[in-house]
Amino acid sequence: MPTPADHLALAHAATDGHVLRRLAQFPYPFVWIALAENPHTPPAALLELSRARDSVWNDNRLLRLLAEHPGADRIVLRAVLGAVAAKLEEGERPYAAVLALAGRQELGADEVRRLGRGASSRLRSRLALRLSSRI
Repeated sequence: MPTPADHLALAHAATDGHVLRRLAQFPYPFVWIALAENPHTPPAALLELSRARDSVWNDNRLLRLLAEHPGADRIVLRAVLGAVAAKLEEGERPYAAVLALAGRQELGADEVRRLGRGASSRLRSRLALRLSSRI
């Protein structure tokens, strides 16, 4: 029977999309992080991970990694955008994910700019800078 350590090792090393999608269903935040770091994780698994919740620290890290993931398509990024907006509404500060989303061309600048409403002036200025530096 596989252990959580086995799942973690597989999440780091696997390239098979079916295996990676299956791993996204396990209740281990460290496996979710490994999947978000694995460039082979398919969009379907990333989308599932955008709904995963554990703790403020792990959730914010996971959302940032998903926002930065090279395989994240517009559907995944919109799900991450929604999750980040919900976290901001709850008073959490997933600022690294906000800035990562601002760098993604798949999302419109106005979609991401909304995340700055009610945020600190520092985040709003960094967000504006990131959005203005898009090519």
